[in-house]
Parts: sequence; C-alpha cells; structure tokens
Amino acid sequence: MTDLFSAGDFGPEDEDSGSSETTASRGRHTPLAVRMRPRTLDEVVGQKHLLDEGSPLRVLSEGSRGPAGPSSVILWGPPGTGKTTLAHVIARGASRKFVELSAIRAGVKDVRRVMDQALEDRDLRGKTTVLFLDEIHRFNKAQQDALLPGVENGWVILVAATTENPSFSVIAPLLSRSLLLTLQPLTTDDLGELIDRAVAEPRGLNGEFLLENEARSHILRMSGGDARRVLTALEASAAVASARSAEDQQAQITAQDAEHAMDHAVQRYDKDGDQHYDIISAFIKSLRGSDPDAALHYLARMIEAGEDPRFLARRLVIAAGEEVGMADPSALTTAVAAADAVQLIGMPEGRILLAQATVHIATAPKSNASYRALDAAIADVRAGKGAPVPAHLRDAHYSGAHRLGHGRGYVYAHDEPHHVAAQQYPPDDLVGVDYYRPTTNGAERAVAERLEKLRGITRRS
Repeated sequence: MTDLFSAGDFGPEDEDSGSSETTASRGRHTPLAVRMRPRTLDEVVGQKHLLDEGSPLRVLSEGSRGPAGPSSVILWGPPGTGKTTLAHVIARGASRKFVELSAIRAGVKDVRRVMDQALEDRDLRGKTTVLFLDEIHRFNKAQQDALLPGVENGWVILVAATTENPSFSVIAPLLSRSLLLTLQPLTTDDLGELIDRAVAEPRGLNGEFLLENEARSHILRMSGGDARRVLTALEASAAVASARSAEDQQAQITAQDAEHAMDHAVQRYDKDGDQHYDIISAFIKSLRGSDPDAALHYLARMIEAGEDPRFLARRLVIAAGEEVGMADPSALTTAVAAADAVQLIGMPEGRILLAQATVHIATAPKSNASYRALDAAIADVRAGKGAPVPAHLRDAHYSGAHRLGHGRGYVYAHDEPHHVAAQQYPPDDLVGVDYYRPTTNGAERAVAERLEKLRGITRRS
C-alpha cells in the first residue's frame, strides 16, 4: 500500500525551487517516462472523449462543483494509453487522500485495512480517500468482494485500471457501482505531440537534442501505440546520440540512433485476452471480406506474437468451409493440406503454407450456402419436423424387412439415365423443401445449374 502523496512520486518537476542544474542532475536518475508524466488533465495526450468539462475524470481531479459528487471509475484500455497517468493526475487533487494498491501484491487484508482507514478518515477528519487499484483483473472474487462495502457506502472512491475486458474480469456488483471508462489507443498525432514535448521541455530532454524526422517516424512506428514505450525509446535513442556526439554541440538523434535503440516493434498480444479474440476476429472477417492484404497482416501479427500455428491452421480449415464452401471446393483442400503441413514441418517454415491458404481463401469466390442449408435442416429437426423415412428407402438387408415393405419400389439410381432416379427421398412433410440454395459465385454457379436439373428429375415421382 502506498500513499501517492509521499515524496518523490512525481519526479523533479514537482519542485518549485532549485536550479536547472539540480533539476537536470536529478532528472538523469529518473526515467523520461516518469519525468514527463502529466501534472494536470490538460497535459494528458489523447482520451479527449473522457476529459470534457464535467466529465467523471474532471470531477475526480478538480472536485465537484454541484450536487453530483465524484464516482468510482474503472479505466479499461491497452497498455500505455494513460490509465496510471490519469490516476497520478487525480492524486494531485486537494482535500483527498490518495492510496494505491497493486493487485499483484495486495490481498484481502490490505483491502480491508484501506477500507477501515478510509472510514476513519471520512468520519473523524472529513477526508475522502481515493483508492487506485492497478490491474484489478488480477483480483479474485473474494478480493473484489472486499471492495464492495467501501465503494457502495462511499468510504472510498475507487479508480481501478485494467487491460482486460471488465465484463469478464470484474464482478458484476462492482461493475454496477462504478463507471466504466474506455481508453482508446493513442494516435500517431497524440504520440508525436508527446515526443515533441519531451524533446523541448526542461523536465524532458531540455532542447539539448535535435530529433531528425526519420528518427521521430521510426520511434512512432515501432512504439505499438504505447506512450511509455515512445518515451523509453526516445530516451534510449538520446543516449545513443549522446555517446557519439561532442560535448560542446547539440546532439542530433538520427534514424540510425533510433534503430540501434529499438530494432523491432513489440507486438501487444495476450493469448488469453481481448487481443487474441479481436485479432482472430479481424483475420476471419478479412478472409470473408476478400481482403488478402488485411488477412496477411493479422496473420503476421499472430505469428509474431507466438500464436499456436495449429490454432491458425484450424481457423483456416473452418473458413474454407464456412466462407468459401462450394464456390471453390479446392480451398478446403488447400487449408487441410496447410494444416497437415504445419503439423509435419512446424515453424517457421509452416508460415509459408499458412500464407498460401490465407491468400487462397481470401481471394476465392465466397458462398456459405452449404452450411446455411445444414443449419436450416437442423432448425427443422429441432422444431419436430421429419416424418418417418419413406418405406422404399428403409434398410432391407435384415430378415423380415421385405415383409414390412422395406425397400419395396426402390429404384437403383445407377440403372437410370444419367444415374439419377425419379423417386421421393425426403420424409412426407418435407417434400419440395429446398435447404440448399446455391449462389452464382465461382464453381457454385455450375452446381446451381446442375441442381436445378437434378431436382427436376428426382421430384417427378
């Protein structure tokens, strides 16, 4: 448990006195991402949809100006979008005690201790406690239950942060007592503003470095939308530039310096979380939408993140049947072959076959007619439709079957012209029902023409 008003939490920019030399000296020992942490909501980049006048975060930070008091909030968003930053800005509000708990280290006893102290501070000292709980998704049900009395009775104002979907990771009673605020990924413009500010401001690099446009672009491109990573990369790039520059001149951060500092983008991907489901969803929808370039992008992100290639192969097999179907039956052959090949040769070579299957499925004509036909048939079966099997189609191979009329009048299809027999196949209550309605896409156009002739013959009975 940490009181965020303790000394040293906000870095050297909090001091009003002291020489710039002293500030620079201390700054060398404080990470740039900490030194550049916003001190007010107006300094926060991005998240403008949460920072309007009268918004819950404004009320938390600046205090209530009306009958409505501050509300507990749950901040949900990817890493590096400002959840902890917003909490630290709120920590500067007056007439409040700000306490931080980490869900990694804190237990039920820690939560109850905070609640007891918050109740005492409210009743005896007139102070409101704002509790910041980082990574609330790591709290189990019992730990989250311990928060309920304090949140419900107003002993504390909860500010919780999570990278996981709260609908799955936070208990319903706590969700209903809090406002869910969704933080959006930072845009390139947001991150560019952050870089420019860090280069120029005294608490940042203090204008001692000249950042080339190519270096700036490289840092932005490689950051993965993470503000913390942008500042960390900028600081590392500055260190590289400083090491090769003369002390009596302004150091220039080049693209080569930035490349030395960070040589590839870090993929933000949680195999058990939203990123897993969101990216595989985008992959499937890109296949369905016939965009091979987008599909390959999402495939690359999953491969680079270490996704199980067998999972990817299974999804391609499903997509071949679900999205392409009879419009190009060879797509299923390609997908199954890719799945077998991935099992046989493994990675990284397996990516070649996954790419081939991805392009084949994305560029193939599309039809979901075959599986929709089955779904329609299943719906009828569940609705109770389906009279007894016609007698002439029943099994006639066992003793006594003929006496029951099984197989009597059955026409052997191979004895008929075109090997198609005119006789009733469905149960009586489903005669004339068309489940399969082929499209005119790809190979299914020929199937549609052939099916029309087949139904014309079989239904003449």
